[in-house]
Amino acid sequence: MDKQTAIIIPARYGSSRLEGKPLLKVDNKPIIQWVWEKAINCPLADRVIVATDDSRIFDACKGFGAEVEMTSSEHKSGSDRIAEVADRHPEIGYIINLQGDEPLIEQSNIELVIKGVKEDLNADISTLVREITDEREINNPNLVKCVFDVNNYAMYFSRSKIPFERSLNNKGEWKFYGHLGIYGYKRDALFKMTTLPQTSCEKAESLEQLRALQNGMKIKVAVVDNVPVGIDTMEDFEHFKSIVGVC
Repeated sequence: MDKQTAIIIPARYGSSRLEGKPLLKVDNKPIIQWVWEKAINCPLADRVIVATDDSRIFDACKGFGAEVEMTSSEHKSGSDRIAEVADRHPEIGYIINLQGDEPLIEQSNIELVIKGVKEDLNADISTLVREITDEREINNPNLVKCVFDVNNYAMYFSRSKIPFERSLNNKGEWKFYGHLGIYGYKRDALFKMTTLPQTSCEKAESLEQLRALQNGMKIKVAVVDNVPVGIDTMEDFEHFKSIVGVC
């Protein structure tokens, strides 16, 4: 039997910048429902599971018909949370980690991540990047940058500007790419990454994906031309409401 492809959406109530954001409502729907609806409409996914450590999120998801599972509150990352869920389901062979705070993620983006990890036999993980041209974004440490090779495998991720322009004489001959926080994993790759110890680069940059790279895992990158709206602050939330036309 073919292994299932599951989109798992990690969602926690606690957030240092916007507590309870999965349950903030827009057009009478909580943010987590907006994300879930995008996921269940993806034809390449066999199932969608919300993974949470909070009973309020659990109850809300049950209320709008989602498959949802409780997880430990001790997890330090979304990857650890989705690994707990995947471990309960040996029938799942491909896991998509879809962030619960990006309600406008495009279905085509999710499909690219699924194809990247399923169709490339050498890829352990897949993810997305977008071209960035604004110098403020290029130099913003909160926007993670990525460089990748000619076969679209990630070489490095950094909060710094990469590549560094040593000579401005050739300025404009290269492009900069910002990382989008969605991942696809082969089952074994997810468990390998979440059980490996933190690496030096991961600790320095505070970027979990560097643990995979530093241990020789291959991350397939696809380039998209849209910018999902992530919700980390109340300002982001108000921006999302303005986009969907809700006051």
